[in-house]
Amino acid sequence: MSEKAIESYGKGFLVLLLPISFLIIFLVATWRIWLGVILLVLGFNIWQLYKWQKWCQQANPIFHQLVRENQGRITPMDLAIKGNFPGEIAKRYLDTKAGEFGASTVNSEDGSKVYYFITASTLGSILDSSEPPKEFPTQPVAQYALPFLAPPPPQSHLQEPETESLPQPTQEEAKKPLEKQLMFGSLIQSELAKRLNVYSSTVYKRRDDPDFSEWSRTKDPDGVAWKYSRKTKEFFPVEEGKS
Repeated sequence: MSEKAIESYGKGFLVLLLPISFLIIFLVATWRIWLGVILLVLGFNIWQLYKWQKWCQQANPIFHQLVRENQGRITPMDLAIKGNFPGEIAKRYLDTKAGEFGASTVNSEDGSKVYYFITASTLGSILDSSEPPKEFPTQPVAQYALPFLAPPPPQSHLQEPETESLPQPTQEEAKKPLEKQLMFGSLIQSELAKRLNVYSSTVYKRRDDPDFSEWSRTKDPDGVAWKYSRKTKEFFPVEEGKS
């Protein structure tokens, strides 16, 4: 790099460095003043916000009265006249309330803004003034019945609940002698139910009854009495003379 280039580069750096140095020195010397200005502006804004909130609290009763009297329809002029407020302040107040309550705004023909605040009483009056729905003449239901829906057939008597038929033993099972059925000297619950021509659940319910032997004797085709063994969960024939 030539000496002229280095010299020009150094001059440019000094030109940029001098203003920055002066600015830093100025801020260091006057930082107390800038801090006071910032605090003063912040305090002024807080004070303005406090004053606005206090003013809104005083204007709220007038606003509520106008909402009731005008059924929710308010213009900035109405509020300004009612409360003797400046127009700009009235408009700002209504803009705040419109955002708070979700009111709708409409521009009138003269360019002024109209605010609509919907209340329960306003909504009720709107519904009451609306046109009632037209009533159609009542017609028998049969005239509007669909063609594929036929009326149910008349019932001459009450239908008895359908009951499942009892399991009937086959002819071969009926001809089997007791000795062949007692291949292992006993019968299980389903086998005994077929022999007695009852449901298996019936045998299950009555197996612990004291009169189960006598009951099973009346159901058995050979008049054999049966007893239940809790140990083996099986049914054994009762020999005559033994209980």
